Parts: sequence; structure tokens; C-alpha cells
Amino acid sequence: MHKVPVYNQQGKRIKEIELDSSVFDGEVNQAVLYQAILMYRANRRKGLASTKTRGEVSGGGRKPWRQKGTGRARVGSIRSPIWRKGGVVFGPHPRDYSYTLPKKIKIAALKSSLNAKLNDNNLIILEDIKINNPKTKEAVKVLSHLKLNGRRILIALGEVEDNLKLSFRNIGHLDVVRASDANAYEVLRAQKLIVNLNALEILINRIKGTQ
Repeated sequence: MHKVPVYNQQGKRIKEIELDSSVFDGEVNQAVLYQAILMYRANRRKGLASTKTRGEVSGGGRKPWRQKGTGRARVGSIRSPIWRKGGVVFGPHPRDYSYTLPKKIKIAALKSSLNAKLNDNNLIILEDIKINNPKTKEAVKVLSHLKLNGRRILIALGEVEDNLKLSFRNIGHLDVVRASDANAYEVLRAQKLIVNLNALEILINRIKGTQ
């Protein structure tokens, strides 16, 4: 069993808890992580690159000159791909790169990403985070107490309150997500993962299949 400290938002260690050994077993499955990261990155691609075919470029459909007798190469249209301003052959067109993986693989990847953070001592468990006034300086104060300024941080919470979301949104190296929406790519991308006790329970239940 892994025993980890629990901190308050002032950075003080208040207690110690034992993590569920069926989830936090220390194993990191590189294969499922690779598959999950490829999927999440593919799903972020916009696929907006576009070119015009000979049927889409401007220009008339009239044959520029007669077929024979001019001494020039035969040509059927000024929109030919070999002409300047002609159409593009086999060029890119808008497409959807997204795809999905089986739920079991995504859950296995999430489990491995959490274990990777635990193994590297980059998992921080807070009792809870409460911010009364929606001000960035309040959020910076919390990070300062935890000595986390200047790092890429992911905060996973059971519920994301409006005041907390507004306070953290102007910090460029930090993301706040609900634990029910967290995925392996976001967890691995962050240098530090912060979860409160409610979020930890949600993540464990997701991995064990009880939520």
C-alpha cells in the first residue's frame, strides 16, 4: 500500500492516507499510454488544410487554342494543374482526424498515467481548494504555498466552482478539470498533478468501473 501525505491549501501537511492498491500499484503500461496519447493528439487536430482542384479554381472552360496546327502543346483548359493558377492535384482537403479507443484502453491509460505521477513524486493530494473571491492573486497564493510557481500544473477537482475557475484561468501554465473528465494525455502533459480528496475518489471509481 502506498501512503501519501494530504495537504491543505496553505501547504501544511495535515494527515496521511493509504491509496487503493488495486489502482495505485506502481505499474505503468507504456503500450496503452502510447495508444491513448496518439488518440488524444489526433482528436485535437483541426484538419483545416485545403486546396482547390481544377474544378474549383477560377477560369473559363473554353479550350485556349485549337488542338492542332499552332506548334504549341495541346491543352484543354487554363485550369489544368500544369498551368500557373491551375488546380492542385492530390492536394489536402478538410478532414476529421479524430477516432476513439475502447473504454478499457482509455481507463488503463489513465491508471498508468496516475501511477507515473505517483512514481515520480509528482502527485499532490489536497484536502480541498476553496477560493472565496475570484481573483488571480488568490490562486497564485495557493500555488506559492505549495511551492509550485512556474510549473505546468493540472488541478483535478470533484466539482469546479466558478470562483475557482475564474481565479485560475489567467495562469498560463495551469489547467483545471473535473476528475470525471480527466484523461491520460492531460495528466502526463502536466509536470505536477494536484487532486483533492473528492477528485481522488472519483478517479479511483472511474478506474475500478464503479462510476
